[in-house]
Amino acid sequence: MKIAVVGTGYVGLVTGTCLAETGNQVTCVDINEQKVKMMQDGKVPIYEPGLELLFHRNISQKRLLFTSVLADAIADAEIIFLALPTPPGGDGSADLSYVLGAAKDIAKLVTDYKVIVTKSTVPVGTADKVKAAIKENTNIECAVVSNPEFLREGVAVDDFMKPDRVVVGTTDERARKLMGELYAPYVRQGNPVIFMDERSSELTKYAANSFLATKISFMNEIANLCEVVGADVDMVRRGIGSDNRIGNRFLFSGIGYGGSCFPKDVQALAKSSEENQYEFKILNSVMKVNEIQKKVLVQKLKKYYNGDIKGKHFAMWGLAFKPETDDIREAPALYIIDELLAGGATVTVYDPEGMKNVKALLGDKINYAQDQYEALHGADALLIVTEWSVFRTPDFNKLVELLPSKVIFDGRNLYDLQKMIDLGFYYNSIGRKIIS
Repeated sequence: MKIAVVGTGYVGLVTGTCLAETGNQVTCVDINEQKVKMMQDGKVPIYEPGLELLFHRNISQKRLLFTSVLADAIADAEIIFLALPTPPGGDGSADLSYVLGAAKDIAKLVTDYKVIVTKSTVPVGTADKVKAAIKENTNIECAVVSNPEFLREGVAVDDFMKPDRVVVGTTDERARKLMGELYAPYVRQGNPVIFMDERSSELTKYAANSFLATKISFMNEIANLCEVVGADVDMVRRGIGSDNRIGNRFLFSGIGYGGSCFPKDVQALAKSSEENQYEFKILNSVMKVNEIQKKVLVQKLKKYYNGDIKGKHFAMWGLAFKPETDDIREAPALYIIDELLAGGATVTVYDPEGMKNVKALLGDKINYAQDQYEALHGADALLIVTEWSVFRTPDFNKLVELLPSKVIFDGRNLYDLQKMIDLGFYYNSIGRKIIS
């Protein structure tokens, strides 16, 4: 099939590349001409494991093209994906201006039937707004489809190529057939393509992310309770995760969720509910818990130093909101850094992929190390913020040598408690007893 993807952000680029991998002719379009030139030159603008190989292969096979001219991208396309940002507005609602603007521009250019697919995460009723925008600008028949993405940063290529499910919202039979054909190569092992109406499809995406965020906040509350009553959250997690009604995923306690999806989507669903005169009480609590949890490591730190961290110097391992990505959007690390700097402390950070983005944001407000051990020089304590694999099994002898205070605040529960006892560390993690 001939496909156009409007927008080459995280979702758009992964979508376009993976669609090309199964033999489709894909043209990705973006208004950022510098970015388009970069991709035409074979440079991947984001870090995502496995993407670069597919990106280069499909460019070399001329199945994946890039342009800044919308008319060129959509001229022969049967299906047009809208993979555009929907950032939260000042009131928490999703900003649809990019999506609706693109729909209007496309409508003015179409000369035959097109299937226009909203891949962006959008509130319930957006498909209706896109249909209206198209009808206002053309008499050509077009179908509007909701096809939410369920891509996890760090494993997005696998998620697209081997999806748990594909959700397609459409009441147009011609569009349904085309979407079924498009996704057939990705579900050969029997995972379902679930067809439904557009509004149900739109809500499915928000419901999925909000439910996962709820599990995270719930376990963080359990972890906080464990510290009060003397229980071990790791044991509780194993105890409840073995129940197949609950499952063992998204039950790890820590310092809150971040990234480009969960914070924005939970907030948008709560706002959408409010606009429809329904108070989504659970989601309001989920957001409140998460905001508090992002700073829990600083609270622990201040308690250890009797409320005064002025003049202290801290090493921080991890900046990205999760491992295997360079995404720092809503990352707990940023909230922690702000609190440390406000308290008069200094910080040296290391992250395998996220430092470039943090440096662009914070500049010389903090220090940047070349590796995890360099970050330890002169530090009064180590803070572990992102669970990169490289942090899981450090050289503890080198850690002892470079961190003579032997003080660690671990926001991701990476280390075995008995090992930390044997090594003589002060070790303060989440929902477990403090080793001192």
